[in-house]
Amino acid sequence: MGGRILGVVLAVIAAFAVGGIALQRDEPINALWIVTAAVCIYLLGYRFYAAWIMAKVLSADPTRATPAERLNNGRDFVPTHRWVVFGHHFAAIAGPGPLVGPTLAAQFGYLPGTLWILVGSVLGGCVQDMVILFLSTRRNGRSLGQMARDELGPYGGFAALIGTLMIMIILIAVLGLVVVNAMKHSPWATSTIAMTIPIAVFIGFYLRRLRPGRVLEASILGVALLVMSVWLGGVIDHSPTLRAFFDHPGAPLALAVIAYGWFAAILPVWMLLAPRDYLSTFLKLGVVALLAIAIVIMHPTLKMPAITQFIDGTGPIFSGKLFPFVFITIACGAISGFHALVSSGTTPKLITNETDARLAGYGSMALESFVAIMAMIAATLLDPGVYFAINTGTGVVGAAAAEAVATISSWGFPVTVEQMQELAREMGESTLFARTGGAPSLAVGMASIFSSSFGSSLTSVWYHFAIMFEAVFILTTVDAGTRVGRFMVQDMLGQVWKPMANTSSYPATLIASTLIVAGWGYFLYIGVIDPNGGINILWPLFGIANQMLACIALSVATGIIVKKGKIRYALVTGAPLAWLAFVTTVAAFQKVFSSDPKLGFFAAANSLAEKLAAGTLPEAQAAVAPQLIFNQQLDGWLTVFFTLVLWFIIGDMLRVAYRRITGLPLPASSEAPYEPTRLNGITGETQHA
Repeated sequence: MGGRILGVVLAVIAAFAVGGIALQRDEPINALWIVTAAVCIYLLGYRFYAAWIMAKVLSADPTRATPAERLNNGRDFVPTHRWVVFGHHFAAIAGPGPLVGPTLAAQFGYLPGTLWILVGSVLGGCVQDMVILFLSTRRNGRSLGQMARDELGPYGGFAALIGTLMIMIILIAVLGLVVVNAMKHSPWATSTIAMTIPIAVFIGFYLRRLRPGRVLEASILGVALLVMSVWLGGVIDHSPTLRAFFDHPGAPLALAVIAYGWFAAILPVWMLLAPRDYLSTFLKLGVVALLAIAIVIMHPTLKMPAITQFIDGTGPIFSGKLFPFVFITIACGAISGFHALVSSGTTPKLITNETDARLAGYGSMALESFVAIMAMIAATLLDPGVYFAINTGTGVVGAAAAEAVATISSWGFPVTVEQMQELAREMGESTLFARTGGAPSLAVGMASIFSSSFGSSLTSVWYHFAIMFEAVFILTTVDAGTRVGRFMVQDMLGQVWKPMANTSSYPATLIASTLIVAGWGYFLYIGVIDPNGGINILWPLFGIANQMLACIALSVATGIIVKKGKIRYALVTGAPLAWLAFVTTVAAFQKVFSSDPKLGFFAAANSLAEKLAAGTLPEAQAAVAPQLIFNQQLDGWLTVFFTLVLWFIIGDMLRVAYRRITGLPLPASSEAPYEPTRLNGITGETQHA
């Protein structure tokens, strides 16, 4: 009875807050409206909707042994404490999407992105993460492609394997690009992030060798070392001698990120990946909590309009109309296909009790969605002119500061050179113009919130702390994504030569890791050399590919639910699948066939080729133009390929559903046989009679 009353109270508060957000247009809105709506909606979803899905749709069984217990090999399959699993999963999925996507989508205003984050996460993203994690756990931690092949059939499964692998390459490349843009010429961020790696290795050995099972003890030690690394980063940044070792342009930082991804993929999961992700979770959660507290203290007013004139597709940060591109730009904060790869990659190999899929899957995604809400608030608290000055590339507004502010002011968002210079001085930077990628503008917003609440004299410290936070936030997704990609490569090559599928084989691991890193490393390099900062050329493809991957995951989940005879519950995953498939197909069509060079991939390639032939390009841009032309064409063909793969898999799922409904034979379920657990699901320790 008490739970029902709580649910009604939360529902009323949420409805009142959402109504206030959506209807209050004539005057600026207070950020507390958004925070209140978000908290109530997430609590409702986790407490009631997620619990209902676990009980009725998935039939979770706490007495069932998980693959982490049955297949324990000490490297990839390792029974892990539920809160460490939660920390790893949250850190692995919480990449650039919840930070960068809402920041970029703020060019449409605060309202469209906020509503999509709230609705999309609770009904789509959280459900996808939890369901895929549960289904993979029931199937020995199989990857998304493997589950598609086993449950839908060989043709749809093969398409899913190829499609998800290629999409994964694009996703990791964009993750790496955002990290590089955040660390570029920022010794504080670069040095601090570098220090988190040996700290993670130390904590891994501490938990594995020195003090096994002492999670709280290791957590306190690890957090203390992280705080110290932030302080040391500041010392290095203010030392003329030391800062030179960490002050680098994009290219060498890209190589460092590539090398890190390779090592993270081959080392045992307990040594680097799990402890680093777990420790970074403390930093992430701490910062998000501080942001929420600061917003409650400040109750600031948003400065960005609810809806801007750029909903017509003329946006300077990225092209495309409000529909469908707000749903493409904001991925991880609402629903993200990348999460399905983590949910069917590293996490199901660590979980000790399948009922914990609710905490690790639904709970982590709800928390990530809240991060996206914080990012939207931080971005829209900035003066709109400042926001556009930071996020718009020089190719749009011009390289000169005076030219940039004149262009931005002509849009109706006044800003001055002096204003930008003063802001850069406060943040401890030489300039903030054209710092594309979303991360720098988000850091400015976060620094403004923190300095107003906790100390205005420390603005530059808060800015560099925010930059470091963002890079750490994103880099954890690069390492987890690379490891998942390695599993996928091994699975695919294992179809040709069986020993390659052995995840315990170091030769196979080295080969697969090198291939996946080489794939995303190439696209990362493309983004680094792009004069517009890389986001314009890669983020639209990232968004489309990511949402198509979510469609593939939801297709697999819907097919399995139907095969189990629970057709009446198929809308749980089928409804978000139908919406995303429609949205992504429309977006893909526009990116391929639009004649507008700012929107269409092929149109942009043709326009650039014409300018190159006419000799009208600046010398620096002309030098990289052939590469950019090729990359735009490649993006276009990849979009066509991803769309065909998506609808082939949806068709295969519908075929399976039809055969189940009509009583025709189907592939046998790949669900592992029931074995009783000998582990305590909360602690992961072996039970004794």
